[in-house]
Amino acid sequence: MMLGNEVGVMHFLLCYAVGHLFGSIPCGLWIVQALHGIDIREYGSKNIGTTNVFRTVGGKTAALVMAADMLKGILAVALMNYMFHNHMLNVVTALGAVLGHSYSLFLGLKGGKGVATGLGLLLYLMPQACIFSFGVWLVTVLITRYVSLGSIIAAICTPIFAWYFEYPVSYLGLSAMCTFFIVIRHIENIKRLLNGTESKIKQGKAEDLKK
Repeated sequence: MMLGNEVGVMHFLLCYAVGHLFGSIPCGLWIVQALHGIDIREYGSKNIGTTNVFRTVGGKTAALVMAADMLKGILAVALMNYMFHNHMLNVVTALGAVLGHSYSLFLGLKGGKGVATGLGLLLYLMPQACIFSFGVWLVTVLITRYVSLGSIIAAICTPIFAWYFEYPVSYLGLSAMCTFFIVIRHIENIKRLLNGTESKIKQGKAEDLKK
């Protein structure tokens, strides 16, 4: 554990590196390959995230991918929090995990959009804000059937909930940075939403891929 409250450059570098490494684990790719024998990057939107897995092989596998993507971020921050007990280092680790998911070391700096990993981090660091943000996401998706729209709106609401529940300023800053990043990662989805060409959520079936 860190002695005192001193935080140096090496602490920041270590925490970011651990976060990025954990975040880089391509759960969607590996889980779908293991269970269905396909490369998820060759189907649908080519994304390794939960939504494309759901559309391609169905809800059970998508739930596993979502849980794994959430857990990898939680584990990274929990490990660094155990070692250092420092809010700023938790933030650095969390940012590393989100960026690692989107720019994976295992996939040539390509990856998902960071939503599930961000949700896991939110659940660990700001559980009350997480509950409300997830509620916003769920209601939006149920009403519109657009997962991307739900993710964008929930991300935008997250800093508001973080402020309302009086989490540390560093966590408020983290939620704002993640919101900005998630919106940027959804630029193409935003364009399709505005053009009316965005795909609505529909569950796929693994057996259909074999026909």
